[in-house]
Amino acid sequence: MVPAVRIKPFYISAIAGFLAVFAGTGALAQPAGGTDDPIARMLQSAPGSAPNLPLAPAKAPPSQGAGLAPGGNVQGSQPIVLSARIGEHADRTRFVIELSDPVNLRAFTLTNPDRVVVDMPEVQWRVGAPPRPSGFGSVKSYRYGVFRKGNSRMVIDLSRPVTVSDPLVIPPSNGFGYRVVIDLFPTQQGKFNVNAGWPADLKARETNAEQLAALAAEPEAPRVTGHKVVVIDPGHGGIDSGTDGVNGLMEKDLVLAEGLKLAAVLKERGYIVHMTRDSDVFIPLPERVAIARKLKADLMISLHADSNPDTQVSGLSIYTLNDGRSDREAAGLARRENQSDIIAGVDLSREDSPVAPILIDLAQRDTINRSSRFAETALGQLHSVTDILARTPHRAASLAVLVAPDVPAVLIELGYLSNESDAAQMNTQAWRQKVADAIARAVDRNFSASAAGTLP
Repeated sequence: MVPAVRIKPFYISAIAGFLAVFAGTGALAQPAGGTDDPIARMLQSAPGSAPNLPLAPAKAPPSQGAGLAPGGNVQGSQPIVLSARIGEHADRTRFVIELSDPVNLRAFTLTNPDRVVVDMPEVQWRVGAPPRPSGFGSVKSYRYGVFRKGNSRMVIDLSRPVTVSDPLVIPPSNGFGYRVVIDLFPTQQGKFNVNAGWPADLKARETNAEQLAALAAEPEAPRVTGHKVVVIDPGHGGIDSGTDGVNGLMEKDLVLAEGLKLAAVLKERGYIVHMTRDSDVFIPLPERVAIARKLKADLMISLHADSNPDTQVSGLSIYTLNDGRSDREAAGLARRENQSDIIAGVDLSREDSPVAPILIDLAQRDTINRSSRFAETALGQLHSVTDILARTPHRAASLAVLVAPDVPAVLIELGYLSNESDAAQMNTQAWRQKVADAIARAVDRNFSASAAGTLP
């Protein structure tokens, strides 16, 4: 991760918080027509003052040496996002973010699907339940959270192409903190496509972060003979919350809690255990696969939870990589899970499509076979501790997280968060412990059979 840029305190008042935003359009946030918008009322009450309010520079500020970081305050604590709201007007959609402290914030647009990405240093999100867009304006939905350690992100899904204004920075006043105003003006798709894309310096930052992640995955010591390496991969995380349960339980929280329990059980049994994430951060799908391969893992277990429009569907299921064939439901799940990087605003320009057909060679076919044997073993152990999907609990799909050709891997859908009974039991410590113990028993049986040469 690139070190945080540090800014001396006296720079704060000079540039109203160093709110740096990339917006390749040059448009300026202006008063909207509706007087129900307090920002609009303020600008309309002083029409000559709008151009004099500070605008964010077009590029991130250079390092200023020791001093205040553009993601912190004098005490060194993280800035807090106090509120976020959407104002839908006849000629624009207005997005306002209120912060406790100045941050180095940037915005840019991406295509396929059309999105606005607001990138910033890591912040604390204390926005409660932010208002949802009506669906009639330019904003379809939005989400926020930690993208990587030290880096937060807000991603705005668009229902139509927009031009993003240069942000207006309003210094603290009238009980408000720093407010960043970003206007989204409707535009033509062709113009949106021309302006969309990753800023070069952010693309370089992501490349550096991926390289650091790969280095971090290096084993700290030579493997002890006979000790198997298991990688546990809690899905989603950070800005990507995954499925929301009918009881409010978020998939990213559930699978992290289950992953930590499983890791503890496996370590007690003598396995070398690594986790792709052990906190609420986002990890791109290719990085998850790279971690398992770098560690020369003997098994990768990816943890997720499912949802279904039919709230009666319930039960645990296990997915392994397919060879190009899958039923409609399995293919639908693969599409949802493979969207994770798109949801988080990841740069996919250097990657093959995660949903592209996967070529299976002979070596990978053997890996798939070993993955399938573990899946069947795990279902045998889990059947006694939780409900299992009634129809075909072992499924195959083109899941991006399972594509390592040399690491047996499974994706366990712990249950359906759309089902009241499943969501309720998955929210209990007792259920999570029983499931962790059952998966650990399956790992024992899998490697015991392998060592004895009794695998079919």
